[in-house]
Amino acid sequence: MHENLARIQMAERLGEAQSLRRGHHLARAQRLGRKAETAAQQARLALARAL
Repeated sequence: MHENLARIQMAERLGEAQSLRRGHHLARAQRLGRKAETAAQQARLALARAL
């Protein structure tokens, strides 16, 4: 009985940890995407000035 309860709780904790990890990766990917967009915009501006 107690083993099943412990197993269920452990599975829930693992699920929570995985979803938190996914959220962290998503936030990081969005930050990197914004940095890339900013860099691309600056490159376009520099190219426009050079012409």
